[in-house]
Amino acid sequence: MTQVQERTGVATVGGNPVTLLGPEIKVGDQAPDFKVNKDLMTEVSLSDYAGKVKLISVVPSVDTGTCDAQTRRFNVEADKLGDNVAILTISVDLPFALSRFCGAAGIDKVVTLSDYKSRAFGQAYGVLIKEIQLDQRAIFILDENNTVRYVEYITEMKEHPNYDAALEALKELV
Repeated sequence: MTQVQERTGVATVGGNPVTLLGPEIKVGDQAPDFKVNKDLMTEVSLSDYAGKVKLISVVPSVDTGTCDAQTRRFNVEADKLGDNVAILTISVDLPFALSRFCGAAGIDKVVTLSDYKSRAFGQAYGVLIKEIQLDQRAIFILDENNTVRYVEYITEMKEHPNYDAALEALKELV
């Protein structure tokens, strides 16, 4: 059994330090593959978005104000980016909650995916919070070949990502 890397002192929740599980992904890395759920029965992986530029928006739960705003912002921006871009929002929310949220919020461009079963995405991308089993807020941008071109780990869960910097990095790839 492989030991999961633990990173402490790099993130907080409400000002309290937490432990992130998994490696720190860096620009230039080959993006790790993952399996997450589109619904209760359907799993998807990175290969399902092959050939596209991908913005992966990681949120702890769409039922919080910051996560809601983050998902809505990228949904609005998705209209301007074309068909070669996939915007994925990943959280540990159950697929039911993601579906309800998307319907109520009019989210129709962003693909919401659930890391609830195995937390494999969170561990592969170094965002799984050991103490509360939620994924820490982060942004990853991958090119068509799954090379990481932009990374932003948000150090305090309640803070917003730098939307402008992420979108600028994304637009450079399309």
